[in-house]
Amino acid sequence: MEMFSLVLVVLALSSSNGAVTCLNNEGYALLSLRQSIYEDPEGSLSNWNSSDDNPCSWNGVTCKEQRVVSVTIPKKKLYGFLPSALGSLSDLRHVNLRNNKFFGVLPVELLEVQGLQSLVLYGNSLSGSLPKEIGNLKYLQTLDLSENFFNGSLPSSIVQCKRLRTLDLSQNNFTGSLPDGFGTGLVPLEKLDLSFNKFNGTIPSDFGHLSSLQGTVDLSHNFFTGSIPASLGNLPDKVYIDLTYNNLSGPIPQNGALMNRGPTAFIGNPGLCGPPLKDPCSSDTTGASSPSSYPFLPNNNPPANSDDKEGKNQRGRGLSKGAIIAIIVSDIIGICLVGFLFSYCYSRACLCSEDKDNHGYGYEKGGKGKEECFCFRKDESETLSENVEQYDLVPLDTQVAFNLDELLKASAFVLGKSGIGIMYKVVLEDGLTLAVRRLGEGGSQRFKEFQTEVEAIGKLKHPNIVTLRAYYWSVDEKLLIYDYLSNGSLATALHGKAAMVSFTPLSWYVRLKVIKGIAKGLVYLHEFSPKKYVHGDLKPSNILLDQNMEPHISDFGLGRLANIAGGSPTMQSNRMPSDKPQEKLQKSASSEATAVYSSTSLGSYYQAPEALKVVKPSQKWDVYSFGVILLEMITGRIGTSEMDLVHWIQLCIEEKKPLLDVLDPYLAPDVDKDEEVIAVLKITMACVHSSPERRPIMRHVSDALEKLIASTDQ
Repeated sequence: MEMFSLVLVVLALSSSNGAVTCLNNEGYALLSLRQSIYEDPEGSLSNWNSSDDNPCSWNGVTCKEQRVVSVTIPKKKLYGFLPSALGSLSDLRHVNLRNNKFFGVLPVELLEVQGLQSLVLYGNSLSGSLPKEIGNLKYLQTLDLSENFFNGSLPSSIVQCKRLRTLDLSQNNFTGSLPDGFGTGLVPLEKLDLSFNKFNGTIPSDFGHLSSLQGTVDLSHNFFTGSIPASLGNLPDKVYIDLTYNNLSGPIPQNGALMNRGPTAFIGNPGLCGPPLKDPCSSDTTGASSPSSYPFLPNNNPPANSDDKEGKNQRGRGLSKGAIIAIIVSDIIGICLVGFLFSYCYSRACLCSEDKDNHGYGYEKGGKGKEECFCFRKDESETLSENVEQYDLVPLDTQVAFNLDELLKASAFVLGKSGIGIMYKVVLEDGLTLAVRRLGEGGSQRFKEFQTEVEAIGKLKHPNIVTLRAYYWSVDEKLLIYDYLSNGSLATALHGKAAMVSFTPLSWYVRLKVIKGIAKGLVYLHEFSPKKYVHGDLKPSNILLDQNMEPHISDFGLGRLANIAGGSPTMQSNRMPSDKPQEKLQKSASSEATAVYSSTSLGSYYQAPEALKVVKPSQKWDVYSFGVILLEMITGRIGTSEMDLVHWIQLCIEEKKPLLDVLDPYLAPDVDKDEEVIAVLKITMACVHSSPERRPIMRHVSDALEKLIASTDQ
């Protein structure tokens, strides 16, 4: 009787829609997935309706004989977790949910679908351990869990997946040793990537049984210990074995697939010795070939006679070192003379012009009685518009001890002009030095929007992010007040600038320090900032260096602030401060900077290729930009419209050019750091991959750099 009543209720509910629905059990299982998703910004599951008879017409669902065999919903920004009900899809063969935002654990029930052939979940935020039930999947051919947060050891049952062809567990937090029988149990494997994890223990001696492997076998950036098993030489000759950055030790076996490999496959293992490394084993009397001969790419190995006479002759061609130094010195002297002449003429003209039309601004006398710079002062007769909601300086930090009057009375020097306003160096009366950016002149009705954005930026606190201390808003002025960083931008540190009296090139040690700091700052923005921000416009000109040469990422969020403040960033790149009395900031007669990067001129060379197609920046944009910056730091070259730096380095690698032909000439004194340079170049090439999906996330890039620097300190 109770069952009969329940049926009547169901019929009554369904009759309200004008028809009786009879969605099958598989449909309800998939609806549980939809209910587990909190965000579906693209409406990918909009047609998953309970009114259908079955789910076979739903987006991403494929059926065979009215049974669900595939669920494929990649790159749709779905945010949610995977429900256990997916395990009831008994005929399921393929699951592809890559590049979404799924979190939580992998449900054990899904691994009980014994006919599953592919499980592709890379690029999500899944965590927890891989259940031992993975061994139930006797027909599994593809398991890709890369770029997640899985941890724990790899279950021994994985070797029961006898048909597995692709195993990609890279960029997770897996620990422990590889299970016994890994090589003998997974003979059909064609692709194996275990990189960027925390696997330890020895590499199984039965690895040589994996005779079907192709491409790169990547075991890099783990904690594998012990010696390299000679059985690795039994792998196919065309396989590239990447063992970099582990804790391996002992001689490198010289057999089969391990022979004739360059040092790039083994660096980062301080205990390894023998060819092709420079460190000979205790019983090894043969010389080691130079690892600096060739840039890194998988299967890019030096020819057998890399040190022959022809190679030496090639390095001996060209100008001598003395001639090169003479040319550089003469160029610098010439540039300095032109710069001084321009600066003198400009300063005299500026002073005369301002003297004839003085609007009541005070002067600051130079040390020799010369008028060195203009002050900027608040005009006492000026009244602020009643329509503006904010008139005073707003501190974003408890350590802000100055007020608006002190700021407006201070001496100001123009540091530079870009597409997002003018930057000033401001020295307060008590000696405190600040950097002040002046934005647009309009946008008086958008104060609340500006306030929300700027206060969100003010909450970002990290040693490698420039700190926004305060801001000011009025009809005529929008000011952002930052810490002043004394060593300027990375662009200037790498390449110098016009009228620079002296230029000290950055050593490799300092460049490594800067690279590491930038990576840490990006990791903070991407993963630990309140909204997991994207910078979107990273380049050397907005990476500033403090007195200790520690990098600080700047200009974060300025594009949107400039738009709110009432000016188009591209239009503002040619705008100078006007001479209206109400202006608070005046251009200094002696500017500290005569050349700055424009966001409209060089920014495009640091942007990812997909930026031309996609409007909204992604974190992988920043990864690409970071990679281009690394290329610039390694090569000393700047991308231009005639030369794509990424394409250029790819050609150099394909043509097997010597590393010395690629390296920044200023790094010649550090040529003994060739292994480290090659290691960074390897990370760089991963960052500038043309496919954003295959670029690493910044957390893993930062971890790799940490391991590199730690190994160099030993």
